[in-house]
Amino acid sequence: MNGEVGHFEIPAKDMKRAVAFYSKVFGWKSSEHSMESGESYTSLVTTETDKDNRPKSPGAINGGMIKLRKPFTGPVITIVANDISSSIKLVEKNGGKTVVKRTEMGKMGAYAYFKDSEGNLLGLYEYPKM
Repeated sequence: MNGEVGHFEIPAKDMKRAVAFYSKVFGWKSSEHSMESGESYTSLVTTETDKDNRPKSPGAINGGMIKLRKPFTGPVITIVANDISSSIKLVEKNGGKTVVKRTEMGKMGAYAYFKDSEGNLLGLYEYPKM
């Protein structure tokens, strides 16, 4: 799974308006929940999922919506990493920069954000250890 695009995030000024837009235009389903940090997060379901909430269709991904704020000023592509810490070391060794360090999400795994060599913000996601 390492290196696959596994998730996306869309920043929004007005979450209710943005959720309504994507629901009406594309039929996406959404659910809001609190992260362990206390921050609100809206999951976006674009495709049918299995019992582990992973897309059933090969190549399909689901995503989320976050409050528009720095550094989240545009859509973010999230890449699956077997080991975020190792991936961040490679990012930095090759001209990228860590923006948000590896952060645990309990049973949901872990995430981090980085800027690539061109200044683009991307995410990393590590599935929980089973």
